Amino acid sequence: MDKNSVVVITGANSGIGKATCVELAKTGATIVMLCRNLSRGNDAAKEVSSLSGNNSIYMHLCDLSSFSSIDNCCNELKNKYKRINVLINNAGVILPGYHKTSDGFELQFGVNHLGHFILTNRLLDLIISSAPSRIINVTSGAHKSGKIYFDDINLKNNYSFWRAYSQSKLANVLFTYELAERLKNTGVTVNCLHPGAVATNMGINRETGFGTLITKILKPFFQTSEEGASTSIYLATSNDVKDVTGKYFYRKKAIKSSKSSYDKSLARKLWDLSEKLTHILFF
Repeated sequence: MDKNSVVVITGANSGIGKATCVELAKTGATIVMLCRNLSRGNDAAKEVSSLSGNNSIYMHLCDLSSFSSIDNCCNELKNKYKRINVLINNAGVILPGYHKTSDGFELQFGVNHLGHFILTNRLLDLIISSAPSRIINVTSGAHKSGKIYFDDINLKNNYSFWRAYSQSKLANVLFTYELAERLKNTGVTVNCLHPGAVATNMGINRETGFGTLITKILKPFFQTSEEGASTSIYLATSNDVKDVTGKYFYRKKAIKSSKSSYDKSLARKLWDLSEKLTHILFF
C-alpha cells in the first residue's frame, strides 16, 4: 500500500474502524471513511488526519440500514475516485430489542450483511479494475453459533438479539467465501476476520444509552480498538497475504471457521436470497 492507494472503510468514525483508518492513513494512502452521522464522521476524519499527518482523508455519508443511502454513497464514490484498492467492511451493529432497517429488514441482518452485500457489489467494477485489490470483511467468532433462518430471515417469530447477531456474522463468513470463489482470477482477494473482544460503542443504543454500563464494566478485560484493528490492518497491507483469498483470520493467522460456514450450497442459497432481497445482481 502506498500514497496512490485508495482505501474505503465502513463504520469508520469510532472503535476498530477509526483505529484502522489512523494506521492505514500513516501509509500515505487516500482514506475514504464511510459514516452514518455527518458531525461524528467529520470529527473523526479530522482526528484521523491529525493523528496520521495525512491530509487525504475524506468522509462520505453511508447509512448501511438504508438501501437508498448506500446507493447514493456508491454513486458519489464512483464519481470521485478512479480506483479502490482496499474495501474494509467493518461496520457492525448488535442491539437488544427488535429493530428494523428503513427497508423493513431485521436490523442486524440488514446492516451487517445486506448493507455490505449491496455496497460491495455496487463497487465491484471499480475494485476489479484497480486489481490487485483486497476486500476485507470484519465478522466475529459469534458466527460459530449462527444459523441462517431462511424460513424466517427477519426472525419475526423467534427473535433474540444473539440469534440475530450470530446469523448476521455467519452470513459475513458465507459471503466472504462465496465472493472469493466468484472473484477467482480477477486479482481481487476476499478474506474475513474475527477481531477479538473489543470494547467499542457497537452494543450501545445511542438513543437510550443501554449497554453503556456493561461496556464500562467489561472494558478492562477487552482489547483496545487498536489491538482489535491489527488483523484488518495486516490483511490490508501485508505482502504475506497478497495472494491469499477465501480465508478466516484471527490474530493475523488463517484459522478454521465453523463447519457450516464451508457449506457451499448454503453460501449459494444465501447469495441468491441476498440478490432477491436487495435487487442487486452479481455482474
